Amino acid sequence: MWNADGARCPEQLNKFERLSGRPPHGETLVGHRTPPARSGHRCVADNTNLELWKYHFATGCWQQIRTEGYMPTELASMSAVLHGNNLLVFGGTGIPFGENNGNDVHVCNVKYKRWSLLNCRGKKPSRIYGQAMVIINGFLYVFGGTTGYIYSTDLHRLDLTAREWIHLKPNNPRDDLPEERYRHEIAHDGQRIYILGGGTSWTSYPLDKVHAYNLETNSWEEITTKPHGKTGHPAPRRCHSCVQIRNDVFICGGYNGEVILADLWKLNLQTFQWSKLPAVMPEPAYFHCAAVTPAGCMYIHGGVVDIHENKRTGSLFKIWLVVPSLLELCWEKLLKAFPHMSSLPNLELLNLGLTQELIHRLK
Repeated sequence: MWNADGARCPEQLNKFERLSGRPPHGETLVGHRTPPARSGHRCVADNTNLELWKYHFATGCWQQIRTEGYMPTELASMSAVLHGNNLLVFGGTGIPFGENNGNDVHVCNVKYKRWSLLNCRGKKPSRIYGQAMVIINGFLYVFGGTTGYIYSTDLHRLDLTAREWIHLKPNNPRDDLPEERYRHEIAHDGQRIYILGGGTSWTSYPLDKVHAYNLETNSWEEITTKPHGKTGHPAPRRCHSCVQIRNDVFICGGYNGEVILADLWKLNLQTFQWSKLPAVMPEPAYFHCAAVTPAGCMYIHGGVVDIHENKRTGSLFKIWLVVPSLLELCWEKLLKAFPHMSSLPNLELLNLGLTQELIHRLK
């Protein structure tokens, strides 16, 4: 692993770690159980948890969270993003898959565990799944997706303050738009939205060129990326995962129509240079989910691991994508040395020298 300055990091950090998701020493805790194997799902992360099946980083335990309110039912290949304490979910498909699709925005307050439907004006996107979305400066952008029969190249924007949808019409000729696709991923630098991979049921798009939507000019651009010195560009793929840390975008796994991938790549959005990282997923997977913590640790869960048997997994892995701070390194060592620390009273934790922020992450 390398840090942002290109300096070599300790070798032991450059690997995926498998997480059991069970209480230490085989204890049975009320409400704690691991989620069943699954695919086509999404996850988000903050400093403390992976949501909405909650994986608590400090205790290493899964817990199924009970929520209330108007929750979505079309959950396969929906898109999700965490905005403050609010989890925004859009689109997706339910049973029968490809026929029961959604186009509503559902919001779950992860603090109070309550869902609500975001009532919006304007023309909503079609009922789709497999789209990608991102929030930039208070606007939610949604690109692509499929109805199950037709693949989209549409770009929609939702003003989260005015709650109004707009179907954006870029200033490009029809033949100068990105190809229709689903199960792609999105990155952004505040000025452009970058579309990474994706495809249809019969193709996967390459990553030697990346389409970028310019927010200022309302137009699509095609950017040629730079290959890694020894291994070239990442293989074309769809159904992969993607996380972003500042100007670095990381993609992992996916499917290219023939094989399930297990590689990990980084794209710098300032130089458009690809770097192939040495780490390899312990289980090649696609239709998995990934999220990154504010500190730079990526968690990967689930996915399809066998094409012929359509076998899904419930495995959970973590990997540091940046050099952890001294605080994070010490925190991880402390948690491993004292696995029962979360059971101590807050006052005792304060007396031991823990800050209120660490106690919050622990509790």
